[in-house]
Amino acid sequence: MPIYLDHNATTPLDGRIAAAMEPYLKGVYGNPSSVHKFGRLTRAAIDQAREQVAALVKAQSSQVIFTSGGTEANNLALKGAAAKLPRGRVSVSAVEHASLLEPAGALAEQGWQLNLIPVDDQGRVAPCSVRDHLRVGTRLVSVMMVNNETGVIQDVAAIADVVREAGGLVHTDAVQAAGKLAIDFAASGVHMMSLSAHKIYGPQGVGALIVDKTLELAPLLHGGGQERGLRGGTENVAGIVGFGMAAELAATELEQRCVHMRELRDHLEAFLKRLPGVVIFAEQADRVPNTVQIGVPGIDGETLLMTLDRRGIAVSSGSACASGKSEPSHVLMAMGVERDLARSAIRISLGKDTTEQDIDRFCEALAGVMRGLQGVAAGII
Repeated sequence: MPIYLDHNATTPLDGRIAAAMEPYLKGVYGNPSSVHKFGRLTRAAIDQAREQVAALVKAQSSQVIFTSGGTEANNLALKGAAAKLPRGRVSVSAVEHASLLEPAGALAEQGWQLNLIPVDDQGRVAPCSVRDHLRVGTRLVSVMMVNNETGVIQDVAAIADVVREAGGLVHTDAVQAAGKLAIDFAASGVHMMSLSAHKIYGPQGVGALIVDKTLELAPLLHGGGQERGLRGGTENVAGIVGFGMAAELAATELEQRCVHMRELRDHLEAFLKRLPGVVIFAEQADRVPNTVQIGVPGIDGETLLMTLDRRGIAVSSGSACASGKSEPSHVLMAMGVERDLARSAIRISLGKDTTEQDIDRFCEALAGVMRGLQGVAAGII
């Protein structure tokens, strides 16, 4: 049986969520903007999903703006906020996902000053570092809650305090945090928070931006006034219903999922530490329980990935959105990792249905690949 250890890229659709979506892919087909019964049924389904997503992050349903995914949510946060602000400085951490770095770069092309906030060698953004990089005219700051490659958890609440004190708006990409951490939107101190369904066993192609009620945004898509006028276009009803069910399950099963994945990660890392030369990145930082990123000196990460793939094991060399690029991870480079070691990196991300047998098979395969490609793991298994 193939082994899937790339849950930070996407998670398999939970059967319970597929069942909840099925009626809206078949018989329940009304346009949510229609006033007749068909429309009212789909509108009620969207309203319920909005409540479920809000509950996952302890927000109010009126703060949930549905999008096509985390990328659109990140774009709406930065571009939507910037359009309502005087042009100035936007600051983002150096380890953000491309879906945040690229819209920040787009703002720079429009005349905004772009500042990259550095991280330490464990991938952490220090609140004092944020304060040091706030300049006059800083309007907007974005720091992700959990890094998609290393799993590092940022102290977003402390960072938000610093930004608010300076009079700026703060956004966090919480796509990799949802379902792995308990999240409280109000307590986090941020003005905006991005989420995605397919990272929590929901469908691909749907996400949300959670928005402070006091904040005014400009829409990316103009149209029929859906989503409080912030996203025109007929809603993806089945996808939104699936997102709602995924959010509810993520909230109710959070503790048992985290305990399960943490036990598996500890089991995995105990083995990895027996492999000569293997480096666990950000090992000293607080991390979500499902993510391990390692470097294997002397072996190219893409080569290692493809060799494991031929053995039926799926891992990643970093962000799925950056796969195929020859450059080493910008996250690891920002952490000061040596370039050749960064090129050797692979990410193992566990899921709620990953088993100890899966981990053991991965460990055996990794040691075998290292014996073949590097010759340093002999005698480990």
